[in-house]
Amino acid sequence: MTRVRMSDVAARAGVSTATVSMVLNGVNSTRISPQTQQRVRDAAEAVGYKPNSVARSLRTQQTRMVGLISDTIASTPFAGRMLAGANDVAREQGHLVILVDTEHDAAAERQALHALSGQQVDAMIYACMWHQVVEVPDGLPADAVLLDCAPITADRAAVVPDERAGGIAAVRELVAAGHRRIAFLDAEERFGLVASRLRHEGYLEVLAEAGIEPDSALHARAEPVAGGGRDAAGRLLELPAGRRPTAMFCFNDRMAMGAYAAAHHRGLSVPGDLSVVGYDDQQLVAAELDPPLTTIALPHYEMGRWAMEVALGLRPADPAEPHLMPCPVIRRASVGPPPAAFGG
Repeated sequence: MTRVRMSDVAARAGVSTATVSMVLNGVNSTRISPQTQQRVRDAAEAVGYKPNSVARSLRTQQTRMVGLISDTIASTPFAGRMLAGANDVAREQGHLVILVDTEHDAAAERQALHALSGQQVDAMIYACMWHQVVEVPDGLPADAVLLDCAPITADRAAVVPDERAGGIAAVRELVAAGHRRIAFLDAEERFGLVASRLRHEGYLEVLAEAGIEPDSALHARAEPVAGGGRDAAGRLLELPAGRRPTAMFCFNDRMAMGAYAAAHHRGLSVPGDLSVVGYDDQQLVAAELDPPLTTIALPHYEMGRWAMEVALGLRPADPAEPHLMPCPVIRRASVGPPPAAFGG
């Protein structure tokens, strides 16, 4: 198959190859009339001309590519919306995203950094599946943006969910419904989750503002999965009348699913006997529970867009402090008033 050349476009449009080059490479020249520019573009389309991207990158010092290194977001639907947000911005700006999932392999991470640097990508994003504080890997460019993680040393642009504000919003939903015996089903400390600490801080802040004395018996820790939530909620529901919770704020939607199971096992209904709020708005979980779960959404898509916009220089960022992305309340049907006959 014969490759179409710039000279073919020039012949079709009746102009010089220099004029074709300036028009197709976006060179601003007042000497070329709008009519001629359009004629060149029409001719390029008619003959099927495709610019040589390698040659163009040598001229412009831009490859129109962005490298995105992550642990497992590509293989995890839960966090995949971050990739969608980043990719949408890149596409809008005419860039291609090169994604490398390292599966937490340090050697693979080093190899990816080396390969992307060799490709001379225009920008780089370093992403994590869940909110964490990370040691920035050697070789990551100083202008790389961190997505869903923050550096140990605040020295580069980063975006993370506003976990504390999300915890505040969750517990305010329950207080507004009239609850005062509110439990927090939390992740075990051994997991060392940043989100656990921040969501608990939000929980305590709302109790204080509502004049509710915290009860350590209502802070139950377990593995942050459905089974852990079921066990933790079961222990709380076995407390004596008057001490049992009428509502539960769960660390994540999977623990909330377990809380539903514990309530149903004891013949209790949600929200008639127990109100439940989750966190994450996890796909195929929150909206599918019966009743659908009121929860706090993690802003994966919005964080992905923010990171790409900063990486491409479309918005400013303060490297001294991570950008906190709001976590909105998703109201469904799992919150109601406390039952008078059940520990209220």
